[in-house]
Amino acid sequence: MEDMTTGDVTMGTAGHRRRPELAAFLRTRRARVTPADVGMPPGLRRRTPGLRREEVAQLSGVGVTWYTWLEQGRPINASPQVLDAVARTLRLDAPEREHLYRLAEVAYAPAPEGLSRSVGAEVQGIIDALDPLMAVVYTSRYDVLATNAAYRDVFLVPQTVRIGVPNVLWTLFTLPEDVCPVVHRERELPRMVATLRSSYGRHVGEPAWEDFIRALSGASADFARMWASGVVARPGPRVKTFRHEAVGEVRMTSQSLSIDGMPESRIVVYTPEDEQTREKVALLRERRQRLWAVTDEAAAEIVRKGNKENPAL
Repeated sequence: MEDMTTGDVTMGTAGHRRRPELAAFLRTRRARVTPADVGMPPGLRRRTPGLRREEVAQLSGVGVTWYTWLEQGRPINASPQVLDAVARTLRLDAPEREHLYRLAEVAYAPAPEGLSRSVGAEVQGIIDALDPLMAVVYTSRYDVLATNAAYRDVFLVPQTVRIGVPNVLWTLFTLPEDVCPVVHRERELPRMVATLRSSYGRHVGEPAWEDFIRALSGASADFARMWASGVVARPGPRVKTFRHEAVGEVRMTSQSLSIDGMPESRIVVYTPEDEQTREKVALLRERRQRLWAVTDEAAAEIVRKGNKENPAL
């Protein structure tokens, strides 16, 4: 998770002016995203139609206190990875994402060539409606553009959140094997790398792709070895086994679906392979709903305390 300490941050006049604007911008963007938009139940005693701060924090994989401070305009540091996670949760388009970066005083990185960075409300609505089936939208490079709640039940765990890069390959290759959610890595990871290479053929020489391959090769000797093998494969239906500390192993059949107007992206849906897996998926959904109910009041109390300290915000 993002460091919640403010540190020794020196802000000039421009910085002091940007922080209140950042706070106002985040509040207005949060207010326009409803719980239904992100597959969450409305909850009780909701005073506004938009998301609560703690919900944005949860969906973005950051601490509630850290996000509260960010939205209050405090001089805290934010990484590009975390800003991207917040931007996805708040459904910011390209100009809004750039505006967020400028206000947070973080160097802006444009979207990679040839790849979408977000999905429309229609696609998000489709994958949300598939719950309790796990569903995710990937680019051809395995960047994560959108997820539904069932997918986050399995993959949004502390170990993956700490990676901070919204890319499945980067996450899987940099996680220790004992906490990796994918079982049979020796079989699944080479297949994913081969699929990546099939897509890479359309992007040879593009800086974003070349930088990604180079960086991941440096971060993971396993990836570098598999990439050097030159094996090529296309996406297709597969039975995959995942693990979760709360329910153990689950077996899923993956199926890729194309998206009109987004030729470099696909929806991947995971269907339980057996009755035992269906029961475990149901348990994870119940666990999610219980956690939301428990954390609502605790997180709201953090927000109330923050507002008392900064009543103007």
